[in-house]
Amino acid sequence: MRGELRPAPRHAPARLKSTGDLRTLQRLMTHAIVRPLAAGDRSPKQWIDGRRTTAEVVAEFIKPNDRLTAVERLEIYHRVYWFRLIGAATDDCPGLQALLGARRFERLIRVYLAQFPSRSFTLRNLCARLPEFVRHSPGLTRPHAALATAVARFEWAQTESFDGPGLAPLSPAEIQRLPPEKLRVRLQPYLSLHEFAYPVDRYVLAVKERTALRGEASNAREGESATDPVKARRAVRPPRREKTFLAVHRFENRLYYKRLDRAQYLILQALQEGKTIVAALEAGGRKIKPAEVQEWFATWMRLGWLCRRK
Repeated sequence: MRGELRPAPRHAPARLKSTGDLRTLQRLMTHAIVRPLAAGDRSPKQWIDGRRTTAEVVAEFIKPNDRLTAVERLEIYHRVYWFRLIGAATDDCPGLQALLGARRFERLIRVYLAQFPSRSFTLRNLCARLPEFVRHSPGLTRPHAALATAVARFEWAQTESFDGPGLAPLSPAEIQRLPPEKLRVRLQPYLSLHEFAYPVDRYVLAVKERTALRGEASNAREGESATDPVKARRAVRPPRREKTFLAVHRFENRLYYKRLDRAQYLILQALQEGKTIVAALEAGGRKIKPAEVQEWFATWMRLGWLCRRK
């Protein structure tokens, strides 16, 4: 569930005499925590309205103790919130982090979250607008702006595919009931088709393999030799341009991405647009062979990609 925060209340209630007072206090605390951290990961000195200091506002609902001021106590929760968001984005975007490096990636995420703050009850939606943001912020990702956009798109597609809605797949008997010139099918909602200028699938896979190797090297006990520790330390080099067609999907509750050739991509894209099977095959070009088409559709049926179109 998404939505905007209501404006911060001017003051904390002197006492909690009602549920309305509690909601006011909760809203004030929320605004204090979710706004971006200042330099040095400190809470900003000025309050949101720019007319008071944070210390003045926080003193209304947080008491100091013998070790920490009221603002320092608030900063514990303020930092935990932001560090959790940055950590979640890092988990969801290993390829983008590897491409930019840890420091530049963290800066990118901080700027992104300042512009598109989390407004969902689940961290799953945290990076929903990251591909759009990366595409419009080339200064944060140079000299790999185009590749960064592609990697961000690819990694968000995996998140969507992993837990996106699914429909009952078509059976061969259902397909045989109608002639191809009338039959229209739809693709699974969790399946997404992508055309990239880079082999992002191979790049992200190489990043994950390197991360696994680094984990093995770190966990090796004394006297043991980790698997190729030199390779584990070596950074994955950004790939060269290469036209790549991909289908991101899941099968038996596991995430996959499958390479497609151009004809397969165009046929699936046409089916996704609601065209008949005959029209979709025409979109694939004149060079496709009946045996190829039969093999493709058999694979797509086996993977459960094709569904009934209402």
